Amino acid sequence: MFTGNGKVYKNGIVVTEKDGTIKEIIDTGGQLPEKANVKFYSGVIVPGFVNAHCHLELSHLRNTFPEKTGMAEFLSRIVKQREIQEDLIKEAARIADAEMQRNGIVAVGDIANNPLAFDTKKSSPIQYHTFIEALGFSPARADAAFEYTSLLQKKAFALGINASVVPHAPYSISEQLFHKIGELALEQNAILTMHNQESKEENELYQTGKGKIAKHIRKNLGIDLKSFHPTGKNSLESVLPFLPASSQLLLVHNTFTGKEELDWLHANRDEGKTSLVLCPNSNLFIEDRLPDVELLRSNGLSICLGTDSLSSNHSLSVLDEMITLHQYFPDIPFGELVQWATGNGAKALRMDEQLGTIAPGKKPGLNLITGMDLQQLKLLSGSRVKRLI
Repeated sequence: MFTGNGKVYKNGIVVTEKDGTIKEIIDTGGQLPEKANVKFYSGVIVPGFVNAHCHLELSHLRNTFPEKTGMAEFLSRIVKQREIQEDLIKEAARIADAEMQRNGIVAVGDIANNPLAFDTKKSSPIQYHTFIEALGFSPARADAAFEYTSLLQKKAFALGINASVVPHAPYSISEQLFHKIGELALEQNAILTMHNQESKEENELYQTGKGKIAKHIRKNLGIDLKSFHPTGKNSLESVLPFLPASSQLLLVHNTFTGKEELDWLHANRDEGKTSLVLCPNSNLFIEDRLPDVELLRSNGLSICLGTDSLSSNHSLSVLDEMITLHQYFPDIPFGELVQWATGNGAKALRMDEQLGTIAPGKKPGLNLITGMDLQQLKLLSGSRVKRLI
């Protein structure tokens, strides 16, 4: 049993209330009592998974796009697919939510550009924090874009859904809109998130004003870039000064994030306020590249896991993301991966009072992982998860 906070129990016993609240953890020292009145499972028990980055409302795009086309081409295809029947989007979101439940996911940090998945979230046993995503690279659109996201947030609040207004990405938000989001975040003590350095073209936009994303902005979005002035810096250093250093922030993807950016984060953001969310299967789907995970591990920032959307992934399974990471980075200890998939995500979403770790008084959900190499504690391609509670 891996508790999600670094503790490991061989043949440990977890005692729960009927509602799933953890009552007690018994360390057997590896030896179960002969007449122990327990239900025995062969495998590894871990807390319920936390999916720190998802786009539930894009679930209708499953198996729609080709793989490995690059970020600019992917963005172009997403823009062309926005006008879909609302009933189709709602039904796909409901099915995707049920899939996450089966895959042992108990909490999700979910992106919303519209209210179509709100009813699914309201009725789901999964705990959602909804990130209302602002879009508007043109300074002239800042007021209208911010007003729209504010209205969406009010709709979410009216349904009892936790929500905060956040920027989409450095290449889709103007300086004016960044400032508005930052001011609201301070006022509401909000959690923020942002897609970060998912492609090299994102950095190229800020360094030179050129590249495939710049072309996408002009051609597909019809935005004149005359008012945009490259900073000569990478995208992260160019835009994060517009957001409060004290706000809880989840930076998603980080595929092209290097040591320079990590050092900058340590120097310019409040300690403990930045989490890095990895979505490896989505990165392989779009860019056919993974972040420098060993570099990210060595830098001391909290790491969480996400699935991204079914437009750029084949499943909404945190375990599948862990399997991919173990395949490409076999030296990462299994227990560390569990923390990324559970406790770290719960803390980043401010849900750690109840979720993320197996501890008395909490109600984290319990997952059973089977089909792994228990001698080496390695996940295999055939590893599976079963929701126990």
